[in-house]
Amino acid sequence: MKNLKLILFWSLTSLFTLPAVADMSPELLSLSENWARIKYQTPEDQRVAKLESLSQDAESLVKAHPGEAAPLVWQGIILSTLAGEKGGLGALSLVNRAKELLEQAEAIEPDVLDGSVYTSLGSLYYQVPGWPIGFGDDDKAQTYLQKALAVNPDGMDPNYFYGDFLMQEEEYAQAAAAFEHALNAPQRNRPIADAGRRSEITAALNKTRSMME
Repeated sequence: MKNLKLILFWSLTSLFTLPAVADMSPELLSLSENWARIKYQTPEDQRVAKLESLSQDAESLVKAHPGEAAPLVWQGIILSTLAGEKGGLGALSLVNRAKELLEQAEAIEPDVLDGSVYTSLGSLYYQVPGWPIGFGDDDKAQTYLQKALAVNPDGMDPNYFYGDFLMQEEEYAQAAAAFEHALNAPQRNRPIADAGRRSEITAALNKTRSMME
């Protein structure tokens, strides 16, 4: 059974996912920059409290812009990252809520923020445990991640998360190719986030290459 290790998401990768600056309003840009500082520059023992505060900011932005997809995506990204920091079964309610928010965004504008909805949902589906604990589903993960690549084929995040998925599936050669593609992705003019993600990609690529030896 998979461990509940989220980006994050991801990581999660990271959302998770990080669209270009030009695609975001000043309010969303502020959320994303604060997220990057928390994820990549904040001591581990302070991240949960800061992410909880940031999630409240995201919720306020969602309420101030009803019917808009982008704020929903960022609230989902922040909650997913918070779940990853908390870990364990207690994080499942957070990822369930993140999934709901991302699905709402998908219904409004599926290609918003360079396909970040697809990347984020795909990341959740392969990192969250499957039934009977969670909603994880590798088939759905692959479908969403491939949709993300169709929208943004040269993007850093869709290639990184697809590579991470392939690595978990033990498709090492394909994973390495995806990581290499991610490293060659254009800069997004977000120094903290870009540097942090590239470091994650390099580590993942090195790990994959070691598994191929």
